[in-house]
Amino acid sequence: MIKKVLLISLLAIFSFAESKFSDPQPTFDNPRKVVYSLYVGDLETVNHTIGSMYNILKEYPSESLKIVVVAYGKGLRVLKKDYDANTLNRVKSLMEYDVEFVACKNTMETMKWTEKDFIDGISYTQAGIVEVIEKQQEGYIGITAY
Repeated sequence: MIKKVLLISLLAIFSFAESKFSDPQPTFDNPRKVVYSLYVGDLETVNHTIGSMYNILKEYPSESLKIVVVAYGKGLRVLKKDYDANTLNRVKSLMEYDVEFVACKNTMETMKWTEKDFIDGISYTQAGIVEVIEKQQEGYIGITAY
């Protein structure tokens, strides 16, 4: 009897745990759009931020979400080939879910880094913070990694 009550309770909890989306509902033609500002490079913060991206991806139907991560300042280190291997694997996994990573060329120039220092599959912009501003102007919701 106790097992049945526990099972029913768990099912009730999980049935209420489903996210509710605002109208208009996210679709392929009208996806939710999120831009992350990644300007910190410490491992704990970066992995927490990556975890939040996975959480978002789990909630939205396939193809109804667009995530862009703009890395600049200390956050640009995250996309370098010599960054933490486990974290880079998580970044590459996100890229398989069509999460776009954009590197700031201004930071690259300041640090004397070149495109060959970075993982494959990322894109580049001259000024990372300007890219964030422009994405928000295009309707992306801004999230800061901290």
